[in-house]
Amino acid sequence: MSFLFNFVIFVNVLMDFTYTAITKEGKKETSVIQAPNAAAAGHILKEQGLLPTLIQEKQKNSLLVFLKSVSTVSLEEKINFIENLSIMLKAGISISRALQILVKQSKNLRFKTVLSDIYTQVESGKALGEAMAKYPTVFTNIMVSMVKVGELSGNLDKSLEYLTVQLHREADLKSKTKGAMIYPSVIVAAMVIIGVLMSIFVLPKLTSVFKEFGGDLPVTTRVIIAVADFMGGNAVLAIIILVVFFGAIISFLRTEMGKRYVDWFLLHFMVINSIVKKINLARFSRILSSLLKSGIPIVQALEVSSDSLGNFFYKDLVAQTAVDVKLGKPLTECLNKDNNLFPVLVVQMIQVGEESGTVQEILEQLALHYEDEVDTTLRNLSSIIEPLLLLFIGGVVGFLAVALISPIYSISQNIK
Repeated sequence: MSFLFNFVIFVNVLMDFTYTAITKEGKKETSVIQAPNAAAAGHILKEQGLLPTLIQEKQKNSLLVFLKSVSTVSLEEKINFIENLSIMLKAGISISRALQILVKQSKNLRFKTVLSDIYTQVESGKALGEAMAKYPTVFTNIMVSMVKVGELSGNLDKSLEYLTVQLHREADLKSKTKGAMIYPSVIVAAMVIIGVLMSIFVLPKLTSVFKEFGGDLPVTTRVIIAVADFMGGNAVLAIIILVVFFGAIISFLRTEMGKRYVDWFLLHFMVINSIVKKINLARFSRILSSLLKSGIPIVQALEVSSDSLGNFFYKDLVAQTAVDVKLGKPLTECLNKDNNLFPVLVVQMIQVGEESGTVQEILEQLALHYEDEVDTTLRNLSSIIEPLLLLFIGGVVGFLAVALISPIYSISQNIK
């Protein structure tokens, strides 16, 4: 059955065909074969020395098709693919043979299907970069660009090596960023849940006491009573409203406008703006350095770098820089348009690199510098966020204390 790897689909889902054929010995054989279509299945069977008498599409496994369509390819799987491909090419294994091995090793349904199609395209004469470009949701622009340049220059293994370093750095940065955000995310989520439960089950019992005694209640207390009455009397509706509210916010933040608002906030919020800038500067320097090392022209390298940046404002500035550099303007002059995004130190160091012809090395040094600073900052992020969380929690507790204790004090004074 190893021959089947030479004929796989040109679409995202493999098609199974049941067939009945006559062998060379005149015996009848019935089995299953995978192919793009019935004609291709017949061609494969004839090459195997079989005479097909019946070929029909097998009943599809809807669950398998569904899993292939919704499954994602993690960054770790992409890194393993690029790294293993680089190692095998250095060992002298051909691209098609290396891809065939990687198809067999892949355990992710979707990635296995994608690699199978790429293998088929490469076998049919297409370049690896061209085949990868067919799957932009799996392989990013930087991956495709570096593979294409590696193929054109004849140094694909070297380009894959640079790409592996870049992807490892990216994975490490994402992992540390997510790890640093776990603590505050858990605290905020716990506060929201506790607040909802208190509003439904605890506050209505406390506020009922104030209603019995009557009197002129403070504004804060009346707000608490109104919230408690609504939450206590309409618990299900309140939960639905909260879910819809947060769902609407999340949906808005996923739009282009929402992301721009978030990116603007991140660049101007005094506690985390320095971290965001360092992350984007480290990413820009690392990607541009890797692309230039691979032999990609500066304009194309800037365009790919722009696509790879997360923050909209950095993305827009680098994209405009690519346009300006194409018109003949110096790189540093273009980056110097916004010192808030690209500090003077960064611009001057790149300018020194331009003058000495060592832009790649300067960018790599900048990447290492900012990556180290990001590592240090993220390690200390919890100590930065803890005081802010304490202030927020203290403010909420203080508001509740004033709203609930002040009427109790008034009631006790009236009783005396």
